[in-house]
Amino acid sequence: MGEIKLVGTAHVSEKSVEEVRAAIEEFAPDIVGVELDPGRYSALRKEQAPPKVEEVLKAGNFSQILFQWTLAYLQRKIGMDVGVEPGAEMVAAIEEVEGRGLPLALIDRDIRLTLARFWQGMTLWEKTKMVYALAVSLGGTEEQELDIEALKNQDVVAVALEEFRKFSPNGARALIDERDAYLARRLIDLSRRYDRVMAVIGAGHVRGVERYLAAPDLLPSDAELTAAPKTYPWGKILGGIVVVIFALLIISIAFSGVGTSVLVWAVLYWVLINGVLAAAFTIAAGGHPLSAATAFAVAWATSLNPLVAAGWFAALTEAKIRKPSAADFQKIMDAANFSEMRKVPIFRVVLVAALANVGSTLGTIAYFAFISPILGIDPTVIIPQGFANFVDWLGSLLPF
Repeated sequence: MGEIKLVGTAHVSEKSVEEVRAAIEEFAPDIVGVELDPGRYSALRKEQAPPKVEEVLKAGNFSQILFQWTLAYLQRKIGMDVGVEPGAEMVAAIEEVEGRGLPLALIDRDIRLTLARFWQGMTLWEKTKMVYALAVSLGGTEEQELDIEALKNQDVVAVALEEFRKFSPNGARALIDERDAYLARRLIDLSRRYDRVMAVIGAGHVRGVERYLAAPDLLPSDAELTAAPKTYPWGKILGGIVVVIFALLIISIAFSGVGTSVLVWAVLYWVLINGVLAAAFTIAAGGHPLSAATAFAVAWATSLNPLVAAGWFAALTEAKIRKPSAADFQKIMDAANFSEMRKVPIFRVVLVAALANVGSTLGTIAYFAFISPILGIDPTVIIPQGFANFVDWLGSLLPF
């Protein structure tokens, strides 16, 4: 194996840019690997065509898209505060490599796979904490002075990573540990073909990669690192449970003898609670009143159909009104603050979709939590009695 040199950087550090250039000059590598995948490389070089609006809307994973955009915005905001474009050290490495006529290797895992494994791997509680932390970061108004260079100090990095592992152990595994292993595998492969290999990677990966380089036997297989995340249809399963519970409640009320008016109000409250909350969250996202009206109109039905969501319909209405275009994706990247980002049509459409779904979900939860006291019924009495009457009625229809 050839010699491997790791250069740990902070992605928004001017000093890191200088260190990368100096390291290439001093080490004289035969090849330089950078912590990029083809997609991010193309985006960094501004060679990547923006995705089509239709593709974003059809994907349906609105929460994951918002999460990705928010992370990119926060990193860019830090970069703007210190006067350095995020990824500048990678650009410096690429330019230096090209200027010297050296080969360049993209050694990071596909960002789409990493984010999918990151999001799917987290528990609901971890996702909730992550969303809250991001919301606080976006809404913060206090300017804090950042010591960017301290982010490359391995003791500081170790403390930060340990805190992140406590905050989200599953997220840390996908975002850090798996990528440490992936980076190390790519570097080992390169070292078998080149005598001097240099890698420009984030400081947070240095110790993990060094550990794997020192003990390659500990490396997970490529198949483990590149497999698509296992997904379970929890949404459909929970949706099916909601349908069963709602049907059981309505049937029990209908056959319990409490009266038709109670049954009518039980159905009406289902429509109102689901609709009002879905519409309210659509408005909170900055959605158009027609989008809110759409969310209100469909929420009661989508809550009973695991295959569709209120946010999809609200987003389609919002898209017809806002008319997002491919240029919007660059506007999101250029936004100076979150308020500007919210004004971009495609961001508004995705935000409406995500929050309308949240509102509809909360509406369903609120309905089952409060419908009994609202209607003045005791479910422990009504449900057994009504269901027993329903079974007797079914029995009376049988010819034997």
